[in-house]
Amino acid sequence: MKTDICKKLGIEYPIFAFTHCRDVVVAVSKAGGIGVLGAVGYSPEQLKEELDWIDQHIGNYSYGVDTVIPQKYEGMDEKDPEILLEQLQKMIPAGHQEFVNTLLRENGVPEAPESNGPKGGLLGWTEATAEPQIAEALKHKNVKLIANALGTPPADMIKKIQDEGVLVGALCGKIKQALAHKEAGLDFIIAQGGEGGGHTGEIGSIVLWPQIIDAVGDMPVLAAGGIGNGRQMAAAMSMGAQGIWCGSLWLAVEEAAAQPAEKESYLNATSEDTIRSKAWTGKPARMLKNKWTEAWENPDNPDPLPMPLQGMITFDAMRRTSMYAGTGQTQKVAFNAAGQVIGQVNHIQSVKDVMFGLINEYIDTVERLNELLPKD
Repeated sequence: MKTDICKKLGIEYPIFAFTHCRDVVVAVSKAGGIGVLGAVGYSPEQLKEELDWIDQHIGNYSYGVDTVIPQKYEGMDEKDPEILLEQLQKMIPAGHQEFVNTLLRENGVPEAPESNGPKGGLLGWTEATAEPQIAEALKHKNVKLIANALGTPPADMIKKIQDEGVLVGALCGKIKQALAHKEAGLDFIIAQGGEGGGHTGEIGSIVLWPQIIDAVGDMPVLAAGGIGNGRQMAAAMSMGAQGIWCGSLWLAVEEAAAQPAEKESYLNATSEDTIRSKAWTGKPARMLKNKWTEAWENPDNPDPLPMPLQGMITFDAMRRTSMYAGTGQTQKVAFNAAGQVIGQVNHIQSVKDVMFGLINEYIDTVERLNELLPKD
């Protein structure tokens, strides 16, 4: 299972685990894969704290950082985060913020203490806010890859990352996006099918993966979207992927920082319980559907704002529904990003057990297929 990208990163298995939990990052990397920490929502200072903790616990194992720089967003020409924040705040209709506050209040979500940080703010979704995150990530010697979740990173940022000997890649859901990534000189591509969690397109994985792999030639492609067991991993690898990129698989593991009520939402969900919605970030993202997503789909209510405006009015809601996951009816309005594969996550396991399950089932699948070949 030593693909070229595994060799470059010094990892044993081609399993890339996207997660917002530092404990999961460490556990996956120690189990032979590579953990990738989602940086959206962190200030540079908070990200430093998370990465310092990872450095102290991960030993000599590699890990990665994922950030978000969309190709198109409101205010994208402004590079100063403070000026951009001021400009964008003026673009937010008062009615939208009140709508958010009403949804939280009606479902019993408590206010967050002031000491826990500002209510809202521009902590992601722009080049101006991602650049300081990447600068911080590059200070940590065990960070071996950086991925951008939306679009091709700017040329100067690609050069800055590669000059430090760090691999840089980006997600995509269309062939034209993959070709743009290749033209920009990225080191790898993550092809994510529409069933994946978080920001995703409409094309299904089994159609998308081979198209992108064929389009970009010998450039390493990681398969994402709908991978939750070894059989699905074998399907991706059989199409030419050099590894798998998965996120939903780690949402309810023992090491995940999510509160019991949030984990219970994931464990109880079926593959029919997700929806692509702009309700939290302003761009289509797959998540568990609930009263929050229904409210934003209602034509009588405000429409989601473009990125990053929607994220600015929902940032405090994300923080509060995470802090008070088990309070009142919080889960009815919580942001629980998950792909359709969440229907396969039905009990809590350790990261190590999930990893070994993936690998063993992958091997069993390949052996079963080999047995179908003629023996003479």
